Amino acid sequence: MTGEVINHLLQSTVFAILAGLLTLAFRKNRARVRYWLWFSASVKFLVPFALLLTLGGYLGRSPAAKSIPFPAMTYTVVEVAVPFPVTPSPTPSPHQNVDWIASALISLWVCWALGIALMRARAWLRIRAAVRDSKPLQIPFPVPVRSSRHLLEPGVVGIFRPILLLPAGILEHLAPKQLEAILAHELCHVRRRDNLTAAVHMVVEALFWFHPFVWWISARLMEERERACDEDVLELGSEPRTYAESILKTCEFCVESPLACVSGVTGADLKGRIVRIMTQPAVDKLGLGRKVVLIAIAIVMTGWPMVIGLVSGPQIHAQSVGEAAGPRPQFEVASIKRNRSGELIRGVSTPRGRFIGRNLRIRPSIAWAYHVQSSQVIGGPSWLDSDDYNIEAKVDEALTQDEKLPFPQRMDQLRLMLQSLFAERFQLKVSHETREGPAYALVVATDGPKFQVQRPGEKASRRVTGPDGVTSQSHAMGLGPGELRGFGMSMAELVALLSGQLGRPVLDETGLKGVYDILFLWTPTPMATGFGISGSDASSVDPSEPSIFTVIQEQLGLKLEPTKAPVEVIVIDHVERPSEN
Repeated sequence: MTGEVINHLLQSTVFAILAGLLTLAFRKNRARVRYWLWFSASVKFLVPFALLLTLGGYLGRSPAAKSIPFPAMTYTVVEVAVPFPVTPSPTPSPHQNVDWIASALISLWVCWALGIALMRARAWLRIRAAVRDSKPLQIPFPVPVRSSRHLLEPGVVGIFRPILLLPAGILEHLAPKQLEAILAHELCHVRRRDNLTAAVHMVVEALFWFHPFVWWISARLMEERERACDEDVLELGSEPRTYAESILKTCEFCVESPLACVSGVTGADLKGRIVRIMTQPAVDKLGLGRKVVLIAIAIVMTGWPMVIGLVSGPQIHAQSVGEAAGPRPQFEVASIKRNRSGELIRGVSTPRGRFIGRNLRIRPSIAWAYHVQSSQVIGGPSWLDSDDYNIEAKVDEALTQDEKLPFPQRMDQLRLMLQSLFAERFQLKVSHETREGPAYALVVATDGPKFQVQRPGEKASRRVTGPDGVTSQSHAMGLGPGELRGFGMSMAELVALLSGQLGRPVLDETGLKGVYDILFLWTPTPMATGFGISGSDASSVDPSEPSIFTVIQEQLGLKLEPTKAPVEVIVIDHVERPSEN
């Protein structure tokens, strides 16, 4: 997150510098051109390029786009009991260090932003008070004109329903020609909607108060805004001397400085304005060549992030189940019935030639079918998490019994069959997306790893003795209630099993490349199998016993640290309750 903020600030800084260089190139043209260049630099602070990338990616989505496969995750489990990884509710790490420096900086930013917002709110309240106490004036003008007793300069108040507010007594202070020039100036502010653009920049000031370029842009905006109105008033035929005198007399009448929430007549460098009004320096019209340059720059600055997002758009795409590449394998026959018994025991077994799921919740079942965690299945009706179903299906006997077919491949085939079943019987349609979400990073603790490296030539029948003194025969590796046992286990296999246990992705950042003999025990939390919550009771868990986070550090010499990572999610676009059979 910090890196993204810094990147956005750097982008906005470079954009502001480029805008400043462009204003130098257009210094002999009308002020409105430079004003919009500075305003674009202000808006850039609110629009990160990442947003344009996302927009381009959204435009690049195609209903027929091919699905990007999920990151390879190895689920190797012991072929006993329920041969699926267990998935408890995510448990926060008890050892989370607080970044006090970051917290202090965030607190400072929030307090200062609120302070600026309160200052703007106070100015706005003063304006509202002036409007409430004002009286209407019978002056022909495109917007209502009112007179206020408050010591304010003439100015346009409001964004969508503007009002021209004049201080009481100003009409007697100005000659008719001078009043006409002031009204022409304010009409320019109304037509240009300067209050709206000023409000946008005030939001930028509140959010990015710490950036010096924001205040530099603010001064340039006010200067070019008033200069643009001056140019328009003179172009309408006002005498330069009369117009200059009207500004000076207004400044003499108004003793208060102008408010940021009002587009007035006395803003910017007064001396410089009077000199420009009286001398009327030549202003070049914006020729075709310069217009083409501005349009090309605008297209490049806003278009290239969208083009990049458009090109990479297929990485974030929608795809219905029926549009997957190639036909999925299917169960030969399947029976689905609602389980209303209220029992807590849930499980899946694969006896000879059959798939039997008892008392299954649908969301975790969809998650298992798509090789993700339940937290990665987004959307859908509430019954996905409340209704229980019994599913029995006939499969090829070789799929469940043939030892020559590797176990992970058999599980992959069952997953594809379940996907077909959900698509046919539940009318399930999903989208695959990548979102940033919570994860854990598995790193080596300070004391280093505490498990054994498997020596070359050792057989998988070696007996593994754990910290509890229990010796077990390990032919594979797997996760049981409160224990993990494995012989010849790689870090990739370990993080895959931990992902299932913790309910969120685990990233291997240990740098360990070998295979290891691993066994550790912990106090289990209430479990969630790949198809729903098991019958474990939270009240039976002793909170004084060490959690899996503590045990991993003490018994394995590793550590789980909370982090953020791109996470593949399944978005449920459509699903229906199945007809029972």
